[in-house]
Amino acid sequence: MNVNATIFGQLITFVLLVWFVMKYVWAPITTMMDARTKRMADGLAAGERGKHELDLAAKRSSEVLHETKQKAAEIIAQAEKRASQIIEEAKSSAKEEGARLVVAAKADIDQEVYRAREALRQQVAALAVAGAEQILRREVDAKAHADLLAAIKTQL
Repeated sequence: MNVNATIFGQLITFVLLVWFVMKYVWAPITTMMDARTKRMADGLAAGERGKHELDLAAKRSSEVLHETKQKAAEIIAQAEKRASQIIEEAKSSAKEEGARLVVAAKADIDQEVYRAREALRQQVAALAVAGAEQILRREVDAKAHADLLAAIKTQL
C-alpha cells in the first residue's frame, strides 16, 4: 500500500467530513448555542430587573408603612381629642343637670316649708281659739270668730 494514497484518501475523507459538519451539523449547533446564550442573557436581565423591582417594592412598602404609621398617629390624636371633648361635654352636662336638680330640690324644699308654715298657722290658730274658748267660756259671735281667726293667721 502506498502512504501517499492513504494520506490523500484521509485528506479527502477529512475534507468531506468538514464540509458535511459545516453544512449539516455546524449551523444547528451554533443556532442552539446562540439561542442558549440569548436565553442566559435574558435570564440574567430578568434577574436584574427582578432585583431592581424588589428594591423598588421594598422602598414602596417602607413608604406605605411610614404613611400608615402617620395616619394611625393622626387618627389616634383625633380620637384622643374627641374623647376629651366628649368628657368635657359630659362634665358640663353633669354640672347643668346637678344645678337643675339643686334648683328643683330648693323649690321642693320651699314648697314644703310653705306648706308646713300654713299647717302650723292653722294649728296655732286652732289652739289659740280653743284656748280662748276655754278661758272665756262664753259664746263668741261666729262672724267675729272668723274675723279673729283671719287676723291671727295674717299675723302669724
